[in-house]
Amino acid sequence: MRFIDSYFYNPSFWQKLLSILLLPLSVLYALSATLRRKLSPHHIFSIPIISVGNLILGGTGKTPFIIEVASRYQKAFIISRGYKRKSKGLVVVSLHGEILCLQQEAGDEAYLIAKSLPNASVIVSKNRLEAVHKAISLGASCIFLDDGFRFNFQKLNLILKPKLEPYFPFTLPSGMYREMPYLYKSADLLIQEQQEYVREVFVENPTSAMLLLTAIANPARLDDFLPESIVGKILLRDHADFDKEFLAQEIRRTQATSLLVTPKDEVKLQGLGFKLSVLRLRLKIKDEVLERIDSYIAKHT
Repeated sequence: MRFIDSYFYNPSFWQKLLSILLLPLSVLYALSATLRRKLSPHHIFSIPIISVGNLILGGTGKTPFIIEVASRYQKAFIISRGYKRKSKGLVVVSLHGEILCLQQEAGDEAYLIAKSLPNASVIVSKNRLEAVHKAISLGASCIFLDDGFRFNFQKLNLILKPKLEPYFPFTLPSGMYREMPYLYKSADLLIQEQQEYVREVFVENPTSAMLLLTAIANPARLDDFLPESIVGKILLRDHADFDKEFLAQEIRRTQATSLLVTPKDEVKLQGLGFKLSVLRLRLKIKDEVLERIDSYIAKHT
């Protein structure tokens, strides 16, 4: 297990001690996050906005959740920051399903969303207010705001809560929370894994000796879905880039017949020439959740 994963989820004695020593910084972080959210101006828009967020650092299934839900609507726009992208400012990644930029300019998650939604559009921007206005100008009927909890917009506030929770209920750096966990109560709709949604996974293009390669948050969540034919694991930090020579060396060393990757990793490996097996993930979401989103969009259209 990587240090960062054990620190947040299964800490040793020394890691627990480090968490306690860092608590003053966590208090300052929590205070800063609260003030930023409370003091930001409130914005009301002419179309419905659905915020899909979480309180921890990744690992809750926001991206597949957005793909699953947004696929049900015409002229839906998805707005994301485009984390770790190689571009600046506002970028229209796709418009009504047409991809308009490279993966490096969009970021891995935004590019995956764009590829997965042929009837939707995707915008990346650090300035979410600017992005919302851009989406409206391009004819959006509704907007799905990726990681939008902290923005003081008129919106349906969905918070995803994972099955596996961090060891300590602290904000960074003592714990994995970006906001205090009591804020789960502030959600318009709290969506709990294994209750309101479940993950369904299958391996596309399996081979006899697969080398797991992934750069996602909390890769331990993949363990329940891994086939027996795994010959090794390469676990990199979330959103990390891939080194072609290193991967080729590891394939030779483990005698792997393919790389086993998630869809988020797959988009960064296009054109590198590796044989890929893909862990395809779909979320099965309860009808009550989908009906609540339908109702909100209908009411605010």
